[in-house]
Amino acid sequence: MNGLTVHRYQFNCQTETALKLNDYSGSMLRGAFGRVLRKISCVTNMDDCRQCLLYRQCAYPKLFETPAPEKSAFQKFSAIPNPYIIEPPPMGERVLNKGEWFSFSVILIGHANEQLGLIIQAFKKALAHGLGKTHSPALLQNVVFEPQQAAESIIYYAQQEALLPLPLFQQPVLKQTEHVTLQLLTPLRIQRKGQVLSTTLSARDFLMALVRRYYLLHEFYTDHYQVPEFADLAQQATTIHCNAKLQWHDWDRYSSRQKQKMTLGGVMGQLELSGDLKPFWEIINAGQWLHVGNKTTFGMRCFSR
Repeated sequence: MNGLTVHRYQFNCQTETALKLNDYSGSMLRGAFGRVLRKISCVTNMDDCRQCLLYRQCAYPKLFETPAPEKSAFQKFSAIPNPYIIEPPPMGERVLNKGEWFSFSVILIGHANEQLGLIIQAFKKALAHGLGKTHSPALLQNVVFEPQQAAESIIYYAQQEALLPLPLFQQPVLKQTEHVTLQLLTPLRIQRKGQVLSTTLSARDFLMALVRRYYLLHEFYTDHYQVPEFADLAQQATTIHCNAKLQWHDWDRYSSRQKQKMTLGGVMGQLELSGDLKPFWEIINAGQWLHVGNKTTFGMRCFSR
């Protein structure tokens, strides 16, 4: 991905008591992970990380609430993308019985891969403390590096505390065509002029959201960022035909920070893009790992070809 290091790690877990999974469990996993990551990373116990002298050095904000740069050569940012994505279990409310296995994946971007040991430890403790309203505990049994490759590589076992070396791996590249079908596996939230788009989503809306995320991640997590010709890409995106087979899906999450239930929603289904996709092909390919849209760290807007 032109210098951007991106890896997927699959966390395989086993319940110790019955565990209720909500319709969408990405928010639950993110909240549990964030609470433990802050606890094991923080050395000052300040309430507001932004007031801490270690704000720009501490692993917690670097990973979970990444500070915007104090100076940027191209524009001023109030917030930037975080270098991780949680891909939760498949959508759908259900109860896992005691002893059942479940899996979720974590995608790490750039320097976040260097914190893999800390991230595994945070998830291990979060699972042991318990998930959901009932704080149902689970065991992290193992972690698999890039589970979609031909030979699975387990890099962490519950019985050990050391990480095994990561094998050599290169993300597969999609064969370039003039037609691609993308499956939106979780609710996609893309805005146009402040409004979340539903079935009116166009090829330009989707592709330019993907372009912006792709280049933002390159700007903050690679050493050699070059500003693309956004205007040219936007014009080219208008020539792409989009056949959208989408439906709206709402889901609820509880925000512990705002202490209230929040309803979020987005479109799910299928996008068929056709035309001269060459300018976007590398970005579409990378999107299988980087995803796109609002609330990406929850694992929302996950798509695959």
